[in-house]
Amino acid sequence: MLRALSGLTTRGRCLLAAGVAAAVCAAVLNERDLLRVALFVVALPLLIVLFVAATRVRIGATRTLLPERVAVGRSGEVQLELWRNGRLPAGEVMLEDGVPYALGGRPRFVVEHLPHHRPVALRYALQPVLRGIQQVGPLRATITDPFGLCEFDRELIGHSRLVVVPTVVGLSGLPIGAGIGSGDDGSIRLHAGQGETDAIVRQYRQGDDLRKVHWPSTARRDEIMVRIEERPWRGGTTVLLDHRAAAHHGTGPAASLEWAVSFGASVCLHLRRAGHRVRLVTEHGTVLADTPGEGGEYYDNIVLDSLAALQPAHQRDITTGYDPAHGQELIAVLGTVSNESVHELIRYRPRGTRSLAVLLDTPAWAGGTGGPDQPGSVAESATLLRAAGWGVIVAGPSSPMPEVWSGLCTSAARRGSLIGGGS
Repeated sequence: MLRALSGLTTRGRCLLAAGVAAAVCAAVLNERDLLRVALFVVALPLLIVLFVAATRVRIGATRTLLPERVAVGRSGEVQLELWRNGRLPAGEVMLEDGVPYALGGRPRFVVEHLPHHRPVALRYALQPVLRGIQQVGPLRATITDPFGLCEFDRELIGHSRLVVVPTVVGLSGLPIGAGIGSGDDGSIRLHAGQGETDAIVRQYRQGDDLRKVHWPSTARRDEIMVRIEERPWRGGTTVLLDHRAAAHHGTGPAASLEWAVSFGASVCLHLRRAGHRVRLVTEHGTVLADTPGEGGEYYDNIVLDSLAALQPAHQRDITTGYDPAHGQELIAVLGTVSNESVHELIRYRPRGTRSLAVLLDTPAWAGGTGGPDQPGSVAESATLLRAAGWGVIVAGPSSPMPEVWSGLCTSAARRGSLIGGGS
């Protein structure tokens, strides 16, 4: 009863106090009529408290997320349905649904008359600005009697899970060469003539063994071509996403990590839709998703869901101890990397296997610049990777992702590319 009385509003408490005061005056003055009025005034809020307490347990509600998976920057919608099961009438109902700040404002609704066994449909929009696994709810209702004397708070629905996936940008084209997944950048199979085996050759890269120069194709193409060992196709491409907290700058949706996650998601889905098997791994080799080329939308959702839940790692450097791509072609999306981390990536990559990297000019996300003379700067890291035969693109906060991808696709042919916004 004490818990029920706590639901009295200011109006109800004043009415109860007035009834008690009238009862005391009636006893002192020996006025029976006043005592009857006082008893009625005291009994009214008490009866209404019991009435509302009985009707509040008869209210039901459902919540539907449309859709349950939404991309950053897109609009979602929540549909609520509220109904009354009991026969007793309900007064005014105020609803408030718990919405995190990353999804928009907290909605409130007031339903003055709740019909019996006929749901009232309510809708409100969600505007997610940050990826992640968000919880919508709980849905709380404040039920008030028709006289406004008492109200009760009740949780109608718990939490609903909403997956906010990173933004996917449409890309076009593939890295040049015999086809991504073959393992060789720009490799060409030449027929050597009758009685001779075919040779697989590609353009000479700095650091290649001169003993592997294929002189017939060099003379034919008027540029140095080297023979590469023909090995069985291991299939697929590995996309490496550097998500170390120390490697990125900026906060919220404008952070360099969010750019890297969005670009990594776009690359994975683009390659998968082109028919290639895609492995998505972290900088330490942890597999986030392994998607066969024919997997379809189901595997796209695996990639997006894994990236939606991805949180910054606390490791300082990249220390894999092995090739994170396991001999496959590698597309690395890297933040700030030290020289030791660059050597770690280079050390275990087999020669002749295509390796591409997008280096983020992360100081630009913080409003500064690394400078070419700063140890571990973007320029120094790019130089080390290019010297090892990697195709490298430097990207900044204003770099359009389609242009970055286009530059990456042709980076083997035109080294030293810089997309607008990099340094």
